[in-house]
Amino acid sequence: MSINALPPAPGDGPATAVAEHEVLEARTGGGFWHDVFARLRRNPVAWIGAAIVLVFLLVAILAPWLAPYPETALPGAREVTPTHIPGPGEIAGFPLGLDRFGGDVLSKLIWGARASLLIGVISTAFGLAGGMLLGLIAGMFGGWVDTVVMRFVDILLSVPNLLLAVSIAAILGQSQLAIMIAIGASQVPIFARLLRASMLQQRSADYILSAQTLGLGRGKITMSHVLPNSLGPVIVQGTLTLATAVIDAAALSFLGLGGGGAATAEWGRMLTYAQNELAIAPWLAFLPGLCIMITALGFTLLGESLREAMDPRTRAR
Repeated sequence: MSINALPPAPGDGPATAVAEHEVLEARTGGGFWHDVFARLRRNPVAWIGAAIVLVFLLVAILAPWLAPYPETALPGAREVTPTHIPGPGEIAGFPLGLDRFGGDVLSKLIWGARASLLIGVISTAFGLAGGMLLGLIAGMFGGWVDTVVMRFVDILLSVPNLLLAVSIAAILGQSQLAIMIAIGASQVPIFARLLRASMLQQRSADYILSAQTLGLGRGKITMSHVLPNSLGPVIVQGTLTLATAVIDAAALSFLGLGGGGAATAEWGRMLTYAQNELAIAPWLAFLPGLCIMITALGFTLLGESLREAMDPRTRAR
């Protein structure tokens, strides 16, 4: 049951309303989230998304032990000729074949999962932190502060995300750090607007009005009541944004903004070098593209399932 659906009983004062709100949270141990996870457990789509994400995380974390060869190794360099690249199953020890430079494709894909995870998580964390800071300032103070912050956010939103990320990465230079900052910066306005809107909605709740009547300060009300109850939509968006971050990272690397060279194990970089070999080795583009698609699909399915589980319109059914 939603916290906002528990107004004070007739005759109760504002102190009772705030007390009931805080006691309910302590007694239920987060009843809202318990209900959300219960709904997720009954959703097969959530299980599929979670399974894909879990496999991706395990492969990325265990890459040093799962990959047959080191990240930059070229063990099959002697097997590659100008007119032929050994494909999947052609040579023992290379189940997914070799790339143009003699690298083991399986090892490159496994190490590429680690690079994509690192870029996706750090860039999303950067965007989440920056967006929450702006959204918190706008939602807490309102008035002209809100206007100034939101106009800045509107300026960022007027530029397409990928174009903004490309521009920032090009200015900062060709490196993974530049990609992380660029993708994170492009996500800041999304989180800022979402948190601000959620906080404005919470500020009109009964328990917030009761807390104001008690004379609690703006900072206390915001940090103890408004902000914790406004984080749900932001968490959902963060899960969905991880899928976008993986795709954007691959796109920026494909454009040559991620740094590295021919031996760099990154899915977008693999696509860059595969485009010249499509006629004789199409799997070099198909396999990393499939990894990108499946990973993004997993985060999307999990994020959409989480959004549906937290939606009061579906939770009331």
